Amino acid sequence: MPHVPPSRQISFVSILNKIVVVFHRPQDPVNIAASVRAMKNMGVDRLRLVQPEPYDPWRIEGVAHGTRDVVSKIEHFDSLPAALADCVKVVAFAGKRRASRWPLATPREMAPIVIEAAAEGNVALLFGQEDHGLPNEALDLSQLIVTFPTTEHSSLNLAQAVMLALYELHVAAGDATRSLNGPKKATGPATHEEWEQVYADIREALSAIRFFRTRNEDQIMRAVRSLLSRTEPDKRELMLVRAMAIEVLRTLDRAHRGLPD
Repeated sequence: MPHVPPSRQISFVSILNKIVVVFHRPQDPVNIAASVRAMKNMGVDRLRLVQPEPYDPWRIEGVAHGTRDVVSKIEHFDSLPAALADCVKVVAFAGKRRASRWPLATPREMAPIVIEAAAEGNVALLFGQEDHGLPNEALDLSQLIVTFPTTEHSSLNLAQAVMLALYELHVAAGDATRSLNGPKKATGPATHEEWEQVYADIREALSAIRFFRTRNEDQIMRAVRSLLSRTEPDKRELMLVRAMAIEVLRTLDRAHRGLPD
């Protein structure tokens, strides 16, 4: 038999690999940890810290479980220009608008701009201190300022801001890689005969409890048909509805004959 070479493994390279999260003088290790978790959730693993307060990497990983790969890659810089040096675009996140004219965007508007720029090289998402945000000198280094549409209370927690920004990028990049499993016992659609059996049992159960005594039977059943049709149940779900109606009839029968439930 001819030799068949092993199939080549196809690797997926995400555009989000070009996204660099940069914190300017972060103060709270808990915020770093929560941000690392958000990065792990959204498929971004490059974090740069500029003059951070001292922290223990083990504590970061202890708060953000399962993020050792992200934590181990954290880079430290003495100056903000050094942290941004290899980036083709810098996007700064600010709670307040600047007095001077500057390109502004919401996180959703920002996402396609960043994705397009990331095709050319690293893009920095720049966040400031928890208490004061980014100073004007840091904002001056950016080409786009992102503000979050909030109430008058515009200040967001650092990790919350990171999550919101990365979520928009994650969706824009098409990187929603986690899919939910379907039902454990997926069933196809019910047949017309099975639908009619359900309606017959519902009619009989409602009649047994004298539901139609003060209501129009045909109108009620027409409403039931409309309701079930709009919900589009699969066969298993429809049979569950039928089982409910049948159990009503069985319970009434046992009660009529004086039998225990």
